Amino acid sequence: MIEVQGALVEDTEWLADQLTLSARRYPLGDRVTLGVLWWYSASSVLFGPVVDGRDPGLDAITLLMEPDGRVLDARSPVYEGDLPARTREMLTSAIATVAKVSGARQRHLWAIATDSLATRLLWAGRTAQAARFATAIGSELPTPRYVELSGRQFVRRGSCCLIYLGASHEEKCTSCPRQKPAERLARLSRLVG
Repeated sequence: MIEVQGALVEDTEWLADQLTLSARRYPLGDRVTLGVLWWYSASSVLFGPVVDGRDPGLDAITLLMEPDGRVLDARSPVYEGDLPARTREMLTSAIATVAKVSGARQRHLWAIATDSLATRLLWAGRTAQAARFATAIGSELPTPRYVELSGRQFVRRGSCCLIYLGASHEEKCTSCPRQKPAERLARLSRLVG
């Protein structure tokens, strides 16, 4: 495992190298797909400090990564300032860079960020705070959504990670919004059944 400064996410050359590494795991992916896949996993990690009340600024974060480019964890000091504003700053910068390097649409990347925030809040048992926190971050971030099945909550995703386009052995995720709603609910129901 290696440590890198979070500010590298804003470095177009470094990020291009990360997408090249992603292409080894997802050889069928075009540049947009690789950018979306990278952001899907990285944004989930970047929301870890946010949910823990730590500094989400890319200049404050240390990323823990595998040599193959996978982002595993993010560490930063406790933050006592305006957490939503600092999170918006991080997202705006990171999303702009991912969009520039990959060609992915910023709107799609913001939707992925919403699902990442929703997931991290679900893991922390704080889903009741999701809508309020997303609104405080800014209008670019859609409102996180959840669905409950048999007493268990799941993120009702509004974004697709495109993993099924990156590798021949992958299929759409269980909660993928690019499937019929009834099919998605049936697949989620099997997880609690």
